[in-house]
Amino acid sequence: MSTNSTDPLIGRLIDGRYQVRSRIARGGMATVYLATDLRLERRVAIKVMHGHLADDSQYKARFIQEARSAARLAHPNVVNVYDQGQDGDTAYLVMEYLPGITLRDLLQEHKVLTTVQAMDIMEAILSGLAAAHKNGIVHRDLKPENVLLADDGRIKIGDFGLARAASANTATGNALLGTIAYLSPELVTRGVADTRSDIYAVGIMLYEMLAGEQPFKGEQAFQIAHQHANDTVPMPSTKNPRVPAELDELVLWATARDPDQRPRDAKTMLDQLHETEAALRHEDTSTAATAVQRTVVMPSAVASASSTAETQIFAAKARHRTGPILTESAATLSNKAERRRSKGFWLFGLVILLAALAGGTGWYFGSGPGARIGIPDLAGQSPTDATAALVKLGLTVDPTVVPTDSPTVPKDAVVNTDPPAGSLIVRDTVVKLLVSTGPKLLDLPDLRGLPEQQAIDRIKTLDFSYDGTKSTQQFDGKAPLGTVIAALGADGTDLSTVKQYGQQQKISLVISAGPLPAVAGLSFDEASKLLQASGLTATKGVDAFSADVPKDAVIGIETPKDKPIRPNDTVRLTMSRGPEQVAVPDVVGAPWSEASKTLTNAGFTIKFKNDGVSQNISGLPGARVRATNPPAATIVDKGSTVTVTLGIN
Repeated sequence: MSTNSTDPLIGRLIDGRYQVRSRIARGGMATVYLATDLRLERRVAIKVMHGHLADDSQYKARFIQEARSAARLAHPNVVNVYDQGQDGDTAYLVMEYLPGITLRDLLQEHKVLTTVQAMDIMEAILSGLAAAHKNGIVHRDLKPENVLLADDGRIKIGDFGLARAASANTATGNALLGTIAYLSPELVTRGVADTRSDIYAVGIMLYEMLAGEQPFKGEQAFQIAHQHANDTVPMPSTKNPRVPAELDELVLWATARDPDQRPRDAKTMLDQLHETEAALRHEDTSTAATAVQRTVVMPSAVASASSTAETQIFAAKARHRTGPILTESAATLSNKAERRRSKGFWLFGLVILLAALAGGTGWYFGSGPGARIGIPDLAGQSPTDATAALVKLGLTVDPTVVPTDSPTVPKDAVVNTDPPAGSLIVRDTVVKLLVSTGPKLLDLPDLRGLPEQQAIDRIKTLDFSYDGTKSTQQFDGKAPLGTVIAALGADGTDLSTVKQYGQQQKISLVISAGPLPAVAGLSFDEASKLLQASGLTATKGVDAFSADVPKDAVIGIETPKDKPIRPNDTVRLTMSRGPEQVAVPDVVGAPWSEASKTLTNAGFTIKFKNDGVSQNISGLPGARVRATNPPAATIVDKGSTVTVTLGIN
C-alpha cells in the first residue's frame, strides 16, 4: 500500500460518511483509496474518478456502469460494490477492501506459476466470471491487474468499468478500451464482444501464467492487435516443457480465433477445467503399467440441437497397451530347443565364413579404398575454413567456387557443396563450394500510398519478408489514414526509391495515422482532450505573439524537425500571447519619404488624413509629417493603422 501526504483527498470525509485514510493505487480513470465507513465502522476501498474526467459523460457513464454491473453479482469470486455516489465534483464508488496483491504482482515476482497454482487461480476467475455471464454481463477488460489475490487466500475479479450486457455485443467506440494484450480477435477487427471474448482473455491469462510471458509482443499497440487478429496463440509448453498436454489443449480451445470454436461461456470452460484437474490427478496416481494416453478432443462452443446439458464435455479415448500373452507347454519348448541344436553345427561354419567376409568388407569400405565419407554441413563458413575441413576428411576441393544467391547466408560465405551436405562419397572425390552472392535481387514496386494490408500482401506475394515488429505509425497530413508513407529495409533504409531488393529480406512499413488534429484557436484543455483521443499527450510549449489567435489559446503544435509525431508521443503546444504591443514612432516633422519607411518597418499600416491635401502632396519633395493619429509613443497592437497628416515645408 502506498500513501501520498500531498494528496488532497487523504484525510477528507466524503459524503459525510467515508473517511479517506491512504492511497492504494492509481489508474487511468480513477484512484483507489483505503477509507473507513464511519456509519458501519468497517474498512472499505473507495474508487474516486479523476477530476479532469468528471465532466466527461462517457467516463462518468462507465463509472456508474461498474457499480451497476457489480451490484447485480453476489459471488465470492467477485469484488463486492457497496455504494456509489457524488460528493460535489467527486464521483466515487465504494467497494470491499481486500488487502493483498494482484495477479500481475504475482506474475512479476514469480513469472511462471506451477500447474496447480494456475488451475487454482483459473477456477476462481472462471467461477466469478460464470456468475457474471449467467447474469448477462460481459466483463470486456479481463487482465491480471483486475484479478485480486487477498492475503486470506480469496481470489476475486474486479473493475467492471467496461462491462456490458451480454446481449448488447456491439462495442462501438469503446471497442479497444480494454488492454490490448488480452483483446479477442473480434474486438480488434469488428469491435464486437460477447461472453466468448472474455474466454479469450482468460485463455491469454492462463498462457501467461504457464509460459511466463504474453503470447504476442510488439513495440506498438497496433502490432500486438494485428497478431491477435491474424495469428494463432501457441501452446504454453513451447515456452515451458513442464506444461501438461491437457492444459495446452485448454489454452488453444479458449484462444481460438473463431469465437464459435471457443467455450461459449465461463461455465462451459469451468466444467472442463474440473475434468482436466481430475484427469491430471488420475495420471499422477497411475503406475507406468496402467498409465493411459489421453487424446483430448475440443468441442465446438455451439451446443448441438440435441444437447440438454449446459456443459460440453471433452471426449477422451484411451489407448491401452495390451499384447497377447503366449503360453507354451514344456514339450513344445523342448522340441524347439532340439531343432536349434541340430542346426547349430552347420550354422557355426556359416557364421565363421560370413565373419571373414564382413571383416574384409568392413576394412574396404571403412578405412580402405572404398571408404565412404559424409560431407558435413558447411553453410555459413568462409571458403577457406570449408576447404580446410573437407581436405582434412580426405576430399579434394575445386579451387573455382560456384556463385550462388542465398536469402539467408551472408555474402562470400559457403551456402552448400556439390555434392550437397550429407552425401556419402569416396575419398579423393572433387567437391565444389557454392558461395553466396547474397540474396537474389527482385523488382520492388513503390508501396507508398497503398492501404496497409494491401502493401503487406504485396510484400509477401513478391517473396519478401514482412517485419511487423518494426512497422510504425506516424501522423501525416498528406497521406490518408492507414496508407503507407514509406517502406524500410532491415537496416532502416528508405526503400521508396529503390528499384530492386533482396529476396526474402525484411521490409517494415511506416503507416499514416492521418493528419494531426486541428487545435488552433482552442483552449489548452480543449486541445488536450482532442489530442488524447488521437493517442497523444499535450504539454505547453513556448508562448508567441499572434494577431489572429486570442490570448491563452493554442496557436498550433510544435512539429520536431528531425522526428515525426507518432501515436503515444507527447506534443508541445504553442500558446498565444495575443497581439504584440508596440509604440507609434515619432515621425512628426520628418520628410515623408523617411517617415513612411519608419512606419512600414515598424509593422504599421499607413493611411492619409482625409483632408484632400495629404495624399496629393505625398509625392512632392517638400512633403513632411505634420501629425499622426495615434500620436507618437502611443502603445498599440503591432500592425495597427496610423493616419498621417502631411504638409509642405
